[in-house]
Amino acid sequence: MSRPGIFRPPPPQNEPVRDYAPGSPERAALEARLAELGNDQLDIPCVIGGEEIRTGDTFDAVTPHDKDHVIAKVHKASPAEVERAISASAEAWEDWHRLPWEERAAVFLRAAELLAGPWRPTLVAATMLNQSKTAHQAEIDAACEVIDFWRFNVGFIVRIYEEQPVSSPGVWNRMEYRPLEGFVFAISPFNFTAIGANLSTSPALMGDVILWKPASTAAYSSYWTLKLLEEAGLPPGVINFLPGSGAAVGDPVLASDHLAGIHFTGSTEVFHSIWKTVGENIDRYRNYPRIVGETGGKDFIVAHPSADVDAVATAILRGSFEYQGQKCSAASRVYAPSNLWPQLRQRLVEEVGTIKMGDVSDFSNFMGAVIDGKSFARQKEAIDHARSNDAEVLVGGGTDDSEGFFVEPTVIETKNPRDRLMQEEFFGPIVTTYVYPENEWEQTLELVDDTAPYGLTGAIFSQDRAAIDEAQEALRYAAGNFYVNDKPTGAVVGQQPFGGARASGTNDKAGSMWNLIRWVSPRTIKETFVPPRNYRYPFLEGADGDGRPGGSR
Repeated sequence: MSRPGIFRPPPPQNEPVRDYAPGSPERAALEARLAELGNDQLDIPCVIGGEEIRTGDTFDAVTPHDKDHVIAKVHKASPAEVERAISASAEAWEDWHRLPWEERAAVFLRAAELLAGPWRPTLVAATMLNQSKTAHQAEIDAACEVIDFWRFNVGFIVRIYEEQPVSSPGVWNRMEYRPLEGFVFAISPFNFTAIGANLSTSPALMGDVILWKPASTAAYSSYWTLKLLEEAGLPPGVINFLPGSGAAVGDPVLASDHLAGIHFTGSTEVFHSIWKTVGENIDRYRNYPRIVGETGGKDFIVAHPSADVDAVATAILRGSFEYQGQKCSAASRVYAPSNLWPQLRQRLVEEVGTIKMGDVSDFSNFMGAVIDGKSFARQKEAIDHARSNDAEVLVGGGTDDSEGFFVEPTVIETKNPRDRLMQEEFFGPIVTTYVYPENEWEQTLELVDDTAPYGLTGAIFSQDRAAIDEAQEALRYAAGNFYVNDKPTGAVVGQQPFGGARASGTNDKAGSMWNLIRWVSPRTIKETFVPPRNYRYPFLEGADGDGRPGGSR
């Protein structure tokens, strides 16, 4: 299908964050939608080739802050639905991968505009209910970041396509960025609606077809995301929606010879298992699958003796406790110098005591509940460990799962810089501090670098420029997103491409062209306008000038 023109999409801009202030129109719209969704129980199917399939084998989607409130019954996919989805994706691929890129881009640009307008209250409210996010946290996730991904990714595709080889005289060299041959398996986590939206749509924008398995604890908001994409014009079968268990969905997907790629965000342990399975199955795949993963983190804040105490305290409070510490980037270990610690400790204890926690539909709450009973038990165990070992719970530490999965924001001080509290990811509202002698800055940087196996995010606070430079060098591989005098959370699409290495993933940088380029297979095309008609090169010319070897006869 030809398009006579070189088209430029609208330049992407980051979506402004709405504040939902009392009396504002957006607050009224959101509160109304919260009430509507909260009073309605959905029956969420698998969606394969555009067809809704109800298997009858369901699980409950609940609100974590009110665990008995069921907002949906979700039908689980079995291996039979997976096989059907593989066939549906192959059928959709035939048309989708041939569609001009401008037509694919238009689908996601329209989705962004729908979300910026009439769909905004729905996706924000769904995320608040399903993942226990406050209005602010749901706004920056389910509205702004999703919109940013869809707008900026279209801009990135243009930059990729414009990357072309040079041509010598008489030759035209071209680079074609083909979609992958097969399907991409998108596996998204519970904590960000935007991650599910991006894991599924960034390969789709490049012409790929997707099997999407959302986290069971985010199936509700993920389903609403899919419905929005359908309204935007996404053709059936391009993204197939397969909620269910990891084994029932993942095993047949990874066994398929049509697997072309894996787009994953989740735990390091699960990613290791997936990679091992791919390795064991490598002989059966038609192509080597692309594997892109963002996994865990044990993200740090390290304060130099020159740091501003109020700035450090604010970074800890926001970086550790926004969304209950359930961000991949959340600060969970802090290194504080002895000269600042008394003041910093006092500030943390005072401020944590002011943090309100509860039902996120109450806009005065700063925190909601952790995602489920498994997470609740993990946080409780970590707090119990602190109390029974060489550590002190400075503030917080309370847990209550009588109505919802509530864990108080908790600050712990440890005397052991290599305690498991400083090494393991707990993914909750717990931050552990270690106080280092103020004259041991260099040794502390070494400690930060080699204590945990991860390398996702980290922050340094200092008013000494030389110390900042030293930290950036010493911690070069400790964080893929490094922050100077700012909290280690809050990456924005197009501004701070997100991802880390070591045990934190493949560092393919969501929110950048570096991620999108993984979902294409380039083909080089050389066209010679006037091809040669004689195989002989000039150096073969002999004494007789006919190209035959010279010499006596």
